[in-house]
Amino acid sequence: MDLALEGKTVLVTGGASGIGESIVRDLAGEGAIPVIVDRNRTQGIRVKEELSAISVECGLVEADLGEPGACLSAVEAAAGVTGRIDALVNNAGVNDGVSLEDGDSEAFLFSLRRNLLHYFEMAHLTLPYLKEVKGSIVNVSSKVAVTGQGGTSGYAASKGGILALTREWAVDLLPFGIRVNAVIPAEVMTPQYGEWIQGFARPDEKLDEIVRKIPLDQRMTTPAEVADTVLFLLSDRASHITGQHLVVDGGYIHLDRAKP
Repeated sequence: MDLALEGKTVLVTGGASGIGESIVRDLAGEGAIPVIVDRNRTQGIRVKEELSAISVECGLVEADLGEPGACLSAVEAAAGVTGRIDALVNNAGVNDGVSLEDGDSEAFLFSLRRNLLHYFEMAHLTLPYLKEVKGSIVNVSSKVAVTGQGGTSGYAASKGGILALTREWAVDLLPFGIRVNAVIPAEVMTPQYGEWIQGFARPDEKLDEIVRKIPLDQRMTTPAEVADTVLFLLSDRASHITGQHLVVDGGYIHLDRAKP
């Protein structure tokens, strides 16, 4: 299936590892020009060099999007790669464990900056470019937005806000033909998820417990499966889809996890 993404410049935040890296590699495979925006320079260089080795153009912008002014610098640098931005994938974030019981207002606000504010800033700053080409935005949220997790109020508020903003922006941008959608992953084995699992006393047992609760095939969703969904939403194949929250989770959120 031709997704008609060839030659399009797509900015991917958090594109140096995990789900973001899979999105970048998928875009490259479709002939698009991904631009990685990530604070991890080492990982970003690794991905860029691996793509360059197979003659794939890929931009790289080192930026910590939680820092003031970083989003503006990142968008300016990203636009400089090809002179255009056709789509934005807001993906960067961290489940930082700012809880109701142990957190405070400063920590909560910092979590919103790390996980939500830059979604707004990146969308706002790329908007002039997206208007020129009737581009699209895909926001990566999390199952925590709709199920809760416990002990992570800042992250949950951010991911819930992302879903609300997806629908708000879809309305705002209708006159410009810009589509805005969100993807909601649940249990995906990324480097960040792996670090979280290793924090348990018996990580293998904890992982097995989680996997048994995933209805479809009792396995984790892969980053590639999330990436495939993101690319579909970016593409012309999703030309009449906007304001949607698409769950990619093997039925984890909506199906009865008590079923064998």
